[in-house]
Parts: sequence; structure tokens; C-alpha cells
Amino acid sequence: MSALWQLVLIFLAAAGAVWWAGTRLPRYVIALSERTGLGQGFAGMLVLGGITSLPELGTATSAAALGAPLLAFNNILGSASFNILLLAVADMVLGARPLTSVVAKPATLIQGVLGMMLLALVIAAILFGDRLLAGAVGIGSTVIFLSGLLAIRVADRSERRPMWMVVNPPDQGDSGDTKRQEISGRTMTIMLVMLSAVILSAGAVLAMTADDIAARTGMGKGLVGVLFVAAATSLPELSAITGAMRRHRYELAVGEIFGSNLFNLAIIFAIDLFAPGPPVIELAGTFEALAGILALAMTGVFVIGLIERRDRTVLRMGQDSLVAVTLYLVGLVALINLDV
Repeated sequence: MSALWQLVLIFLAAAGAVWWAGTRLPRYVIALSERTGLGQGFAGMLVLGGITSLPELGTATSAAALGAPLLAFNNILGSASFNILLLAVADMVLGARPLTSVVAKPATLIQGVLGMMLLALVIAAILFGDRLLAGAVGIGSTVIFLSGLLAIRVADRSERRPMWMVVNPPDQGDSGDTKRQEISGRTMTIMLVMLSAVILSAGAVLAMTADDIAARTGMGKGLVGVLFVAAATSLPELSAITGAMRRHRYELAVGEIFGSNLFNLAIIFAIDLFAPGPPVIELAGTFEALAGILALAMTGVFVIGLIERRDRTVLRMGQDSLVAVTLYLVGLVALINLDV
């Protein structure tokens, strides 16, 4: 068996482990939400999004330490747009109604807006360049990291504070998880830790083998970060939102994606910490700026969908999902042309 096929088998085994853990994770995040009083949107953002961002953290810091900070940066930006694409996939799973028409909490909308603001900061830093603040850490990455912490704080306040509410919200039906009341605090904690460990370890293997496969097939480094490795490290998000959708926990699913993007963008600070040389944002150029703009535009489409809440489907998905998929394909073609 060739080395390439061995890598493919390892990749598939790691993907299976991530899928197994990710689809089970929402059950225990729901239990945590009910025990602590966290809203499901915020629990999805903070807990589910944080856990599923662990592979990106491991991949980014490893690549940075090995002297490939721009590859790590591309992975972060690629995951941001690919994660939003996963919402369109989740929309197709729902099928009967657009996903944005059944998410009825303003806190989820605020999470999307916060993600757009953080992406705008990243794009601005790329366009204007970065400067060292202390050691190898850049001013731009520090501002992005602190803004990410502030965004989490704002999202928490929006979840707890009464605001406007949807009149006659849609019936989301049975959660499909009748056993969740039986979960003890000890079992919940053990399972959250265990599933997180599986996602972190298998996700790291997934990302490393994806990088090796991409290198052996001759793809350019920029394209590797935005397409293949980004897709591989987004598998935990896909498995988690699939598990949430099966339980009809739509705020949890959308909050997971928005939260994962917030955490991923904050990882740019860690890239600077681990990478030798200038700040990673200073190394970025047109390719990275376009990747950030793509993620920003796709997030904006779903935010508009959450505001309008149109109850029409096209090809088993909402109009916003269809626009997001189209944007992704157009953006991908543009990125490929830049990378050639």
C-alpha cells in the first residue's frame, strides 16, 4: 500500500472518530445549558463552538511553530467561510423550512453580527498591515483577540437580557432526546471531557493527514489552507450541528457555527505567539483579504436571513442558504485563480 493511501485510511479513521464524538456532544451541551441556565444559543457559541474549535487551535499552533504561520492563518480564514457553508448543509437537513425561519432568538442574530465585526477587523488589519506590540505578537492580532473576548461578553449579556421577541415562534417539535433529564452532573462532566478529548486528538490527526495528503497531491499552500485543511478541521462543526439539528435545537446549531468562528479568529493571536518572525497578519496579502471578505459576506447573508425569516425553500434550503452556497463557489474560483 502506498504512503498516500495509508494517509487516506488514517484520515478516514480520524474523521469517523470526530463524527462519532461530534454527533453526541450536543446532548451533553443541552444538559449543561439546562443545569446552568445558559441559553442554548450562547451554550452553542461558548461550549460547543469552543470545543469544536480545538482542532483549529492545535493545527494553527503546530503549523506556526514549524515555521508556516501563513498556512495556519489561511486555515483560520478558510474555516470561517466553510463553517458558514455548513449552515446551508444543515438547512438541507431541515428541508421543510429554512433554518433561519425557525431560529427565533435575537441573541443568535447578535452573535452573527459580532462575527461580522471581528472579520471586518481582520480584513482591516490585513489591508493596513500589522506591527509588533511585544515579542512576536502583533498589534492587530492582540486587538482581534481582545475584541473576541469582548464579543463573548456581549453575546452573554444579550442572551440573559430581555429584548424583542418573535410573535408566534415556530413549533420546533420534540427534541428527539427523551433521556436528557436522566443525565447526572457527573456523567455530563465525564462525557463532555471525553468527547472533547476525542475531538481534539482525532481532529489534530485529521488536520495533519489532510495537510500531508494535500502536499503530496501538489496543491498550493494558500489553497491548502483555505480548502482542504480548512474543510478537514471543520468536520467537528459539521458533526456537532448535525447532532443539534437531529434534536431540533436550531439555536444551538447556529450558535455553534457563529461561536466557532469567533474562537477561530481569536486563534490568530496564538499563531503570533508560536511563530517566529514578524506578525502573521503582516505576511498576509490579497489572497487572505479575499478569503476574509468571503467569510464576511457569507455571514452577512445568514444575518439578513435571520432578520427577514422568509419561509420559502429552494432545493430543500432557504434562499439565504442558496445565496451563501453560490457566494462560496464564486469565492472559491476567485481564490483558486489567485493561488495559481
